[in-house]
Amino acid sequence: MSERPLHGVDVRPDYLAGRRLERVVASWHLYGSESPSGPLDVWLIDSEAVSTRITIGSDWCLIAEASAPFAGYDMAESGRVEVAPVSGETPFADHLGETVLAVSQGSIPDSGRIALEITFDSGRVRCETWSGDLRLSSK
Repeated sequence: MSERPLHGVDVRPDYLAGRRLERVVASWHLYGSESPSGPLDVWLIDSEAVSTRITIGSDWCLIAEASAPFAGYDMAESGRVEVAPVSGETPFADHLGETVLAVSQGSIPDSGRIALEITFDSGRVRCETWSGDLRLSSK
Protein backbone atom coordinates (compact mmCIF):
# COMPACT_ATOMS: atom_id res chain seq x y z
CA MET A 1 0.00 0.00 0.00
CA SER A 2 1.08 3.60 -0.50
CA GLU A 3 -0.07 6.90 0.91
CA ARG A 4 -1.41 9.38 -1.64
CA PRO A 5 -1.40 13.02 -0.49
CA LEU A 6 -4.92 13.82 -1.70
CA HIS A 7 -6.82 10.58 -1.22
CA GLY A 8 -5.13 8.47 1.45
CA VAL A 9 -4.15 4.81 1.41
CA ASP A 10 -4.08 2.97 -1.91
CA VAL A 11 -3.48 -0.75 -2.52
CA ARG A 12 -1.28 -2.56 -5.01
CA PRO A 13 -3.90 -4.57 -6.89
CA ASP A 14 -1.50 -7.30 -7.96
CA TYR A 15 -3.09 -9.41 -5.20
CA LEU A 16 -5.85 -10.04 -7.80
CA ALA A 17 -3.51 -12.33 -9.76
CA GLY A 18 -4.66 -15.91 -9.37
CA ARG A 19 -8.18 -14.96 -8.30
CA ARG A 20 -11.30 -15.51 -10.40
CA LEU A 21 -13.48 -12.54 -11.30
CA GLU A 22 -16.91 -13.43 -9.90
CA ARG A 23 -18.89 -10.18 -10.21
CA VAL A 24 -18.51 -6.62 -11.45
CA VAL A 25 -20.48 -3.70 -10.02
CA ALA A 26 -20.33 -0.14 -11.37
CA SER A 27 -21.65 3.30 -10.50
CA TRP A 28 -23.03 5.62 -13.18
CA HIS A 29 -23.99 9.28 -13.11
CA LEU A 30 -27.42 9.69 -14.68
CA TYR A 31 -28.80 13.10 -15.56
CA GLY A 32 -32.24 13.48 -17.11
CA SER A 33 -32.58 11.41 -20.26
CA GLU A 34 -28.87 11.62 -21.17
CA SER A 35 -26.98 8.36 -21.53
CA PRO A 36 -24.16 7.81 -19.05
CA SER A 37 -20.73 8.25 -20.65
CA GLY A 38 -18.91 5.66 -18.59
CA PRO A 39 -18.72 4.31 -15.06
CA LEU A 40 -17.55 6.52 -12.20
CA ASP A 41 -16.39 3.52 -10.20
CA VAL A 42 -15.96 -0.18 -10.89
CA TRP A 43 -15.83 -2.86 -8.20
CA LEU A 44 -14.22 -6.19 -9.05
CA ILE A 45 -15.46 -8.92 -6.72
CA ASP A 46 -13.15 -11.91 -6.79
CA SER A 47 -13.23 -15.57 -5.76
CA GLU A 48 -11.97 -14.64 -2.27
CA ALA A 49 -15.02 -12.33 -1.84
CA VAL A 50 -12.71 -9.30 -1.86
CA SER A 51 -14.15 -6.23 -3.52
CA THR A 52 -11.61 -3.95 -5.26
CA ARG A 53 -12.85 -0.49 -6.21
CA ILE A 54 -11.22 1.25 -9.17
CA THR A 55 -11.96 4.95 -9.49
CA ILE A 56 -10.35 8.36 -10.04
CA GLY A 57 -9.19 10.60 -7.19
CA SER A 58 -9.54 14.35 -6.91
CA ASP A 59 -5.93 14.60 -8.11
CA TRP A 60 -6.88 12.59 -11.25
CA CYS A 61 -4.83 9.64 -10.02
CA LEU A 62 -6.21 6.14 -10.59
CA ILE A 63 -7.23 4.66 -7.23
CA ALA A 64 -7.44 0.96 -6.36
CA GLU A 65 -8.80 0.25 -2.91
CA ALA A 66 -10.45 -2.57 -1.01
CA SER A 67 -13.99 -1.26 -0.67
CA ALA A 68 -17.50 -2.67 -0.89
CA PRO A 69 -19.92 -1.10 -3.39
CA PHE A 70 -22.00 1.70 -1.87
CA ALA A 71 -25.67 2.45 -2.44
CA GLY A 72 -26.74 4.82 -5.20
CA TYR A 73 -27.89 8.30 -4.26
CA ASP A 74 -29.91 11.24 -5.53
CA MET A 75 -28.25 14.61 -6.22
CA ALA A 76 -31.50 16.53 -6.82
CA GLU A 77 -31.16 18.78 -9.90
CA SER A 78 -27.68 17.36 -10.62
CA GLY A 79 -29.06 13.89 -11.36
CA ARG A 80 -28.40 10.67 -9.51
CA VAL A 81 -25.75 8.01 -9.13
CA GLU A 82 -26.88 4.42 -9.66
CA VAL A 83 -24.86 1.45 -8.48
CA ALA A 84 -25.63 -1.95 -9.99
CA PRO A 85 -24.06 -5.20 -11.23
CA VAL A 86 -22.94 -4.97 -14.85
CA SER A 87 -23.77 -7.31 -17.66
CA GLY A 88 -22.25 -5.84 -20.82
CA GLU A 89 -21.63 -2.22 -19.83
CA THR A 90 -17.88 -2.55 -19.19
CA PRO A 91 -15.06 -4.58 -20.76
CA PHE A 92 -14.82 -6.57 -17.49
CA ALA A 93 -18.17 -8.24 -18.26
CA ASP A 94 -16.44 -10.26 -21.00
CA HIS A 95 -14.12 -11.83 -18.40
CA LEU A 96 -16.60 -12.90 -15.71
CA GLY A 97 -15.62 -16.33 -14.37
CA GLU A 98 -12.03 -16.01 -15.62
CA THR A 99 -8.89 -16.00 -13.49
CA VAL A 100 -6.69 -12.90 -13.38
CA LEU A 101 -3.29 -13.88 -14.79
CA ALA A 102 -1.41 -10.63 -14.18
CA VAL A 103 -1.83 -7.03 -13.13
CA SER A 104 0.46 -4.22 -14.30
CA GLN A 105 0.45 -0.54 -13.46
CA GLY A 106 1.56 2.66 -15.11
CA SER A 107 2.49 5.77 -13.17
CA ILE A 108 4.23 9.07 -13.62
CA PRO A 109 6.27 11.02 -11.06
CA ASP A 110 4.28 13.50 -8.98
CA SER A 111 0.97 12.13 -10.28
CA GLY A 112 0.96 8.53 -9.12
CA ARG A 113 -0.90 5.72 -10.86
CA ILE A 114 -2.46 6.63 -14.20
CA ALA A 115 -3.17 3.16 -15.60
CA LEU A 116 -3.88 -0.39 -14.53
CA GLU A 117 -3.96 -3.34 -16.89
CA ILE A 118 -5.59 -6.60 -15.81
CA THR A 119 -4.77 -9.67 -17.92
CA PHE A 120 -7.10 -12.65 -18.32
CA ASP A 121 -6.71 -15.75 -20.48
CA SER A 122 -8.97 -14.26 -23.16
CA GLY A 123 -7.62 -10.69 -23.17
CA ARG A 124 -6.83 -7.61 -21.11
CA VAL A 125 -8.76 -4.72 -19.63
CA ARG A 126 -7.03 -1.37 -19.32
CA CYS A 127 -8.23 1.13 -16.71
CA GLU A 128 -6.87 4.64 -17.02
CA THR A 129 -7.47 8.19 -16.01
CA TRP A 130 -8.28 10.66 -18.76
CA SER A 131 -8.93 14.31 -17.83
CA GLY A 132 -10.33 13.19 -14.49
CA ASP A 133 -12.56 10.44 -15.91
CA LEU A 134 -12.25 6.68 -15.60
CA ARG A 135 -11.72 5.05 -18.98
CA LEU A 136 -11.97 1.29 -19.53
CA SER A 137 -10.91 -0.49 -22.72
CA SER A 138 -10.35 -4.05 -23.95
CA LYS A 139 -7.20 -5.33 -25.58
